Amino acid sequence: FSLRNIKNIFNLIGSIFKTNRIVGKFKPDVVIGVGGYASGPTLYVAQRKGISTLIQEQNSFPGITNKFLAKRADKICVAYNGLERFFPKNKIVLTGNPVREDVWKTKVDLKSAYQHFGLDPAKKTILLFGGSLGAASMNKAVSETYQQLDSRSDVQMIWQMGKLYTDKYKDSAAARSENIFPMTFIDRMDLAYAVADVIICRAGALSISELALVKKPCILVPSPNVAEDHQTMNATALVNENAALLVKDKSLHDDMYKEALALINDAGKRRKLSKNITKFGLPDAAKLICQEIIKLAGPYA
Repeated sequence: FSLRNIKNIFNLIGSIFKTNRIVGKFKPDVVIGVGGYASGPTLYVAQRKGISTLIQEQNSFPGITNKFLAKRADKICVAYNGLERFFPKNKIVLTGNPVREDVWKTKVDLKSAYQHFGLDPAKKTILLFGGSLGAASMNKAVSETYQQLDSRSDVQMIWQMGKLYTDKYKDSAAARSENIFPMTFIDRMDLAYAVADVIICRAGALSISELALVKKPCILVPSPNVAEDHQTMNATALVNENAALLVKDKSLHDDMYKEALALINDAGKRRKLSKNITKFGLPDAAKLICQEIIKLAGPYA
């Protein structure tokens, strides 16, 4: 209970009035929400007006907004099995999450991919990224424990620092390591995925959907700074199917390189993770979601 929360209540009421005017003027046939507070007022108003609504839930653990709106939604497109715990079973359609086709459909020449990053094809490659902006704890762990990677002559790593952290780490000892290839941003993720033997990244819904389609063994590091800890739920869904490994954010300093290098050494484990993560890959997600939207829109769509 705080003054800020009281203010948020008034903001929400104001948003509903504004949304009511927008929806009334626009007169949509279908309203689509992907969760989060921003979609709440819009779908709420649409449902009160009798307009068809569709929810696209990206995570294995839905947020408050989608759980609140689910009872009156017409369809709920999900990316994980088992969400009937939260949503009406008869409304659920398993579609997956739409992902960039260029990262998994493009045929990659491996030789060119290694050359693109300046990598040695004879070495095993770790790919580490924390999103386009970067991840503070992951970058800190790379910087402070890079000697564990330096001790290996057969392993190299692509390190995407992110634009928020490049200035801080570009001149660090880790960035100067012969085994580490630092980058601000990876513009060719298809090439990065192709050369990676092990991937370390956050457990965001879209990242996991991409990993499932490129079929790579991964170590997921859930962000502790997201609503309702949904990234831990996403990662746990994969870990329970032996489709990924999990390292907690607070354990990065001690466990990140240890787990990554152990996985590099275990070809059988890598094959098993690659095989099992394919169960979560749904390549036609965008098409399936669009089909559901068109059905709701009616005969004039």
